[in-house]
Amino acid sequence: MMAAEAVIVDAQVAPGHDGAAELVLRLRHPNGADEIVSLDAEIGFRLMQNCGVAEVGGLAGHPWRRMLNGG
Repeated sequence: MMAAEAVIVDAQVAPGHDGAAELVLRLRHPNGADEIVSLDAEIGFRLMQNCGVAEVGGLAGHPWRRMLNGG
Protein backbone atom coordinates (compact mmCIF):
# COMPACT_ATOMS: atom_id res chain seq x y z
CA MET A 1 0.00 0.00 0.00
CA MET A 2 1.41 3.40 -0.97
CA ALA A 3 1.25 6.52 1.18
CA ALA A 4 -1.43 9.10 0.45
CA GLU A 5 1.23 11.83 0.25
CA ALA A 6 4.81 12.25 -0.86
CA VAL A 7 7.42 10.73 1.44
CA ILE A 8 11.13 11.38 1.75
CA VAL A 9 13.22 8.58 0.27
CA ASP A 10 16.65 10.24 0.46
CA ALA A 11 18.19 13.36 2.03
CA GLN A 12 21.62 14.94 1.60
CA VAL A 13 23.32 18.19 2.58
CA ALA A 14 24.72 19.99 -0.45
CA PRO A 15 26.13 23.45 -1.21
CA GLY A 16 23.60 25.93 -2.53
CA HIS A 17 24.22 28.40 -5.34
CA ASP A 18 25.19 31.06 -2.78
CA GLY A 19 27.59 28.74 -0.94
CA ALA A 20 25.25 28.14 2.02
CA ALA A 21 24.30 24.56 2.86
CA GLU A 22 20.97 23.24 1.61
CA LEU A 23 19.05 20.08 2.37
CA VAL A 24 18.31 18.20 -0.84
CA LEU A 25 15.43 15.73 -0.62
CA ARG A 26 14.26 13.06 -3.01
CA LEU A 27 10.53 12.60 -2.59
CA ARG A 28 8.37 9.76 -3.83
CA HIS A 29 4.79 10.62 -4.71
CA PRO A 30 1.86 8.19 -4.37
CA ASN A 31 1.91 7.63 -8.15
CA GLY A 32 5.55 6.44 -7.92
CA ALA A 33 7.11 9.57 -9.42
CA ASP A 34 10.25 10.96 -7.77
CA GLU A 35 11.00 14.65 -7.31
CA ILE A 36 14.08 16.51 -6.05
CA VAL A 37 13.49 19.44 -3.69
CA SER A 38 16.08 21.77 -2.14
CA LEU A 39 15.42 23.44 1.21
CA ASP A 40 17.38 26.24 2.82
CA ALA A 41 19.06 25.44 6.14
CA GLU A 42 16.35 26.99 8.33
CA ILE A 43 13.56 24.96 6.76
CA GLY A 44 15.75 21.86 6.67
CA PHE A 45 16.42 22.10 10.41
CA ARG A 46 12.69 22.62 11.06
CA LEU A 47 11.91 19.48 9.06
CA MET A 48 14.47 17.49 11.03
CA GLN A 49 13.07 18.79 14.32
CA ASN A 50 9.49 18.02 13.28
CA CYS A 51 10.55 14.48 12.32
CA GLY A 52 12.49 14.01 15.55
CA VAL A 53 15.77 13.15 13.83
CA ALA A 54 19.30 14.40 14.48
CA GLU A 55 20.83 13.29 11.14
CA VAL A 56 19.59 13.74 7.59
CA GLY A 57 19.66 9.98 7.01
CA GLY A 58 16.85 9.65 9.54
CA LEU A 59 14.44 11.58 7.31
CA ALA A 60 13.80 8.65 4.94
CA GLY A 61 10.24 7.38 5.27
CA HIS A 62 8.86 10.56 6.84
CA PRO A 63 6.06 12.51 5.16
CA TRP A 64 7.21 15.55 3.25
CA ARG A 65 4.59 17.80 4.89
CA ARG A 66 6.27 17.60 8.27
CA MET A 67 8.34 20.61 7.26
CA LEU A 68 5.19 22.71 7.30
CA ASN A 69 3.46 21.82 10.52
CA GLY A 70 4.99 18.80 12.16
CA GLY A 71 2.11 16.67 10.83
